[in-house]
Amino acid sequence: MYIRRFSVALVSTLVGYGAWYSYKGGNETSPASAASLTRSFSSSSTAAADAALPTRTVLVIGADELRTGTIVGDGPLTKYSNEYGRQVIEMLSSDQVDDKLRETEQSYFVNRGQGVVRYDLVQLPSNNPIEDDHAEKIVEVPSRSSGKDVGPTDWMFWGVFDGHSGWVTSAKLRNELIQFVARELNDTYIAANGKIPDDAAIDAAIKTGFTRLDDEIVHKSVEKVFKQNSKTLAAEALAPALAGSCALLSFYDARSQQLRVAVTGDSRAVLGRRSDSGKWTATALSVDQTGSNPEEEARMRALHPDEPHVIQHGRVLGGLEPTRAFGDASYKWTREVTDRLKKHFFARSSNRLLTPPYVTAEPVVTTTQIRPDKGDFLVLATDGLWEMLTNDEVVGLVGRWIETQQAQTASTSQFDSLWARIFGSSSSSPKDLPVERGPAPTADDGSKTPIRLRQWGISPDDKGRFITKDNNVATHIVRNALGGKNEEQLSALLTLPSPFSRRYRDDLTVQVIFFGDGEKTGEVTLNLDATAKSNEPLKAKL
Repeated sequence: MYIRRFSVALVSTLVGYGAWYSYKGGNETSPASAASLTRSFSSSSTAAADAALPTRTVLVIGADELRTGTIVGDGPLTKYSNEYGRQVIEMLSSDQVDDKLRETEQSYFVNRGQGVVRYDLVQLPSNNPIEDDHAEKIVEVPSRSSGKDVGPTDWMFWGVFDGHSGWVTSAKLRNELIQFVARELNDTYIAANGKIPDDAAIDAAIKTGFTRLDDEIVHKSVEKVFKQNSKTLAAEALAPALAGSCALLSFYDARSQQLRVAVTGDSRAVLGRRSDSGKWTATALSVDQTGSNPEEEARMRALHPDEPHVIQHGRVLGGLEPTRAFGDASYKWTREVTDRLKKHFFARSSNRLLTPPYVTAEPVVTTTQIRPDKGDFLVLATDGLWEMLTNDEVVGLVGRWIETQQAQTASTSQFDSLWARIFGSSSSSPKDLPVERGPAPTADDGSKTPIRLRQWGISPDDKGRFITKDNNVATHIVRNALGGKNEEQLSALLTLPSPFSRRYRDDLTVQVIFFGDGEKTGEVTLNLDATAKSNEPLKAKL
């Protein structure tokens, strides 16, 4: 996003009780000179009067342009579009930027002595309403062993869901995915008769939870619609099937200290771990599942050998980018079902859908042994974040944030008292992030690269662009993804209205989970210092 800057003096005539500004938009569309742009505005005041009035920064939005400028005056500003499709919108101030970034942030202390001490999360919409969603759940599981010293343990779940073609599928996952997976895990552990199930059985339980929920979304909904023959019911029941969503779910078993990450789609999980050098290392615990992933492309072509266009331009049949997703029933229903729905209700069909299903909700599951005593942390985020930052940068930003927290010795919160013991200390220059850099993601493994930097005209080698000012680490990551120290860019990206903002950034959902051996009070408490202020205080989740 190359934001060209110009400056014009603009004072409108008074209308009623306010001064209203509108962009007249003459024939000069070139940004070459401020003078030519000035002629596109009209003024009814003298230069002397202009000098006494305040100035404000505005964003000029056009079909093929995005520029900042200044206006003179303190009246309200119209969002006026002319025949050239331009809008003039007042830029958010620094305080408004902070408010918008922190509007949805949440933070919790996990005082259960089960290997997790805190988790932070934040969302930032680009679509209206946001199509991302998230879920968190801690389940206390009774001991199935006969040993006297073996007490209950925790199963902890965190998930981010990246919806597309609407928000309804991701909302369905928020409400039900953890429940489906936990039920399958419970049945698997019961069937093991007091023993710990093997890895294959646990992975299979997670996969079954995913696929059973998708079967309910895609196929059970159709059965219900055909049975009741109601268009009103069809509109409600088929909504999660016709839209779609990626899913990234982490499952931490406190007893075994094993973390499983299940991914359907292109959201990503990255583990941060302290190295012997004192810096952090970044390890991806999931791989983006799109048509650009060679393994996914090979899998798709093996399933549909006689269809050369099954993957086209890195997309399923040239349309859908993720090769695995919930919903997206138009890629899963048989032609018979599609034709029947189209005749009696509504559905999308294509002559290219020869051998469905083309898309599956079955996840790929990875297992990682967590070291709470070493201060491991996990970052889960929808793909909008990974279009802006690399794995190393995200882990390095968390590391930089940890260093800042350590430096705030005046704080007396419970979490800060554990900070140095859990995370230790590291040394890095003020400019460098405290991370040992590994190979950057490339198309060779299907991982998305930070394509937005090129779009915005930012050099990825500018390591001085980052800043630390947020108490919530997820907000800290999002702030730096969108501009960091570059306040003008940050304000511009947050000022952009939907749907125009989707040209420059996606919906963002970020969760950060800190592992460690904290106090055991049995409580999960809200961290007010890193949670958005609200008229209706959030309740701690369990």
